[in-house]
Formats: sequence, C-alpha cells, structure tokens
Amino acid sequence: MTQVSSSRANPFRPGVVLAVLAIGASAFLLMLYALGQGWTGQQDRDGGTHAASNGLTGFAGLVQVAEGSGYSVELSRNRARTNDYGLVVLTPQLYGDIAELSELVEERQNLDSGPTLIIMPKWAAYPIPAQNEVETEEGWVMLVDARAPGWVNELALTEGAELSLGQTNGWNGFGRNGDLPDETRVQALTGQPDQPFKPLVVDSEGDVLVGALEQETNGYDYEPWPVIVVFEPDLMNNYGMADRERARTAMSIISAATLGDDMPVKFDLTLAGLGTSENLLTLAFSPPFLAATLCLILASIVIAWRAFRRFGPPAVEGPAIARGKRQLARNGAALVAQLKRFHLLKEPYEALIGKRVANHLGLRIADNDAREIAIDRKLQARGHTGPRFVDLAGDLREAERPGDIIRAARALRQFERNLTQ
Repeated sequence: MTQVSSSRANPFRPGVVLAVLAIGASAFLLMLYALGQGWTGQQDRDGGTHAASNGLTGFAGLVQVAEGSGYSVELSRNRARTNDYGLVVLTPQLYGDIAELSELVEERQNLDSGPTLIIMPKWAAYPIPAQNEVETEEGWVMLVDARAPGWVNELALTEGAELSLGQTNGWNGFGRNGDLPDETRVQALTGQPDQPFKPLVVDSEGDVLVGALEQETNGYDYEPWPVIVVFEPDLMNNYGMADRERARTAMSIISAATLGDDMPVKFDLTLAGLGTSENLLTLAFSPPFLAATLCLILASIVIAWRAFRRFGPPAVEGPAIARGKRQLARNGAALVAQLKRFHLLKEPYEALIGKRVANHLGLRIADNDAREIAIDRKLQARGHTGPRFVDLAGDLREAERPGDIIRAARALRQFERNLTQ
C-alpha cells in the first residue's frame, strides 16, 4: 500500500519562485509590446520612401522637424491605426500597390476621421555600392532615375490627371519661394484631374507642386477634412529638408492640412511594407477583451496566493512497497484476502505449525500424517490432557468457509503457544 508523508522543508524558496514568475511574466509582456511596436529586428533604415528612412528619398527629417514644431508624431505600423483621429501622412511607393493606397484614402474620407496628406513618389534609388570610395552611413542611397508613378490615373483622387517631369526655375507658396534640390527633374501636376486641386505651391511655370483637393460638402453644414497631395516630394523628403525655406514650407503644408488644429500626426509605414499586426498587449486591455483579461489576472492572483499560503509542507509519497519481513507478510496476506484464496493456505499452514511443534518435541519426521500421530503420542506420554493435534489439523483441512478456516488456524496457533510457553 502507498504511504503518504510530509517533507520537513520546501525545496523551493517562495521568494525565488516569485522572482522567476515575475521575470517570466515581464518578459512575456515585453514580447507582446515589442511585437506591437515593430521591434522584430527588421531594418527600417533601408533607404526606402517612408518616414523611418534616413536616405535621400525618406522622410525621417520631416518627422524630426514636425516633432520639433510641437506636433505629436507617431510612426504607424498598424493598418487599423490609419483610421484614428489625426493627420495621416501616406507615402506610397513608386511601384507600390495602388489598391491598398486607394482603400486607405477611401476609408479616411468615409470615416471623416481627419485630414490626409499624400506625398507622391518620384525617385528610383539604390544603396550606394561598396566599391564607391565615399563615406556612407547605413540607409544612404544614390538617386538613379526620376519618373512619375504609373498608377496616378488608377487612383480615384487623381483620375484624369497629368504628371510631368521637367525643368523649372524655382517654386513659391505660403508667402515663400526658393529652389529645389534638382531643378532639372521636377514633378508637377500639369493637367487637372476630374476632381481638381487648389494650388498651394507652384513652380515658376505655374504648375501645381502641392494641391488641396476641392471637395463638395455633400449637403452637410461643415467642410470635409482636407486632402492634400504633394506632387513634388523634394519639398518634404530628406533631400529637400536640407533647406530652411523648404523645411518651413513643409510645416506650412502640415498646418494647412490640420487647419491649424493641435492634432496628432501619423506617418504610415504599411505602404512601405513595414506594417505589423495589432499590438496584443493593447488589444488585451481594450473592449471586449478587457473583461477576460481582468478575470485572468484575478484568477492568477488567487492561484498564486493559494500556492504560497497552502496548509503545511508538500505531501511526499512513500515507497509503493514497504521493506521488511513483517511488511512482506502483511502484503502477502492482503493479497490473499483480496483474492479470497484462503483454502490455498490450509495445508501449508498445517504443515508449518506441525513442523515447529515437532521440532519443539525433538521429533524429526517429514511425513505430515506420521508427524501428527507422533506429536500426539509424545504429548500423551508427557501427560498432556488438551485437544489432540490430529483433531485440530483435521479441522483445518476440512474447513471450507473463510471464517472456519481462520478459526481452525487460530486453534492450531494457540495449541503451539500453549506447548511452547
């Protein structure tokens, strides 16, 4: 039978266990936060056309200037966050997915969640080759070619528009003027689309470099949020932000998009392929998952409290089979009792008692029947007046029911005790 005992000391100190659990839980929460923030080891400084890039075609400089101007700036890696309130800056790729861009712009207009700023691409750029003997940093690129995006007429906003690349002598807008980094390859709107744009910044020829979409009120008593398209990216990319006047004009464009309101500015990274899934940590504390999260936290606290405040030390199981002759005999007897095979013990027990009585009387007879007769003769010669051994052994052999077998065995055992005392 299995014995259960209690150990004197807990092998694990509660403080150590609590520290291990705390470290594990913290690491798990940090992993969820890192996944949501895009800390996946993916390299953002890839020289691409997005807000995390420090290459000529990137917009990391615009992000820094916007932050320095007091705006709350966020690099959005989550597709769903582009529908939140605030200004969303979209930076489509030269060879990007126009369907995804169209869907983003349409959702922004339908939800009326804030203004939208679209910076058109123009440059084809590649990483600087290692064989070029120039000092470079990670993410720097060289400009190879300039071309208008081929998907302009596939976007509903610019359907019917004409984009041209050509030479100009400068730009003017928002009361400022200046030149561009490369005035031989300037991208401008030369033919208005079906839904025209109001010029905000133009070049020396009067072509639109930055325009605001002229939208209808659709019967409402308020104006829809602005949709501004920057056709010449050198006004806002890292290539163009090296000039003070262009940097100030970039902030004027953002101010025109926000209507001067203090609202967050989100730079979308999903169009550049840098999107991530929903932040699981934030999602767990948002409805409708908040209730389940709170229940899970409470259950964890209760389980931890019960684990550290249990009654007594942990129970330790003893060996399944105890050692020793006495325990071995008990285990054998328990097995016989469970199987109800008492009749198998009658002859062996009678022979055992008979042999011990014969040894006590000095008899050396192997045969059971002869030994029983010799025992009674020896005792009769000594004047023994009790029951005969032959009769007691016969009662044991003739017993059939368990109770009769046990009584007959006890009588034989008592006969031996009376003789040996």
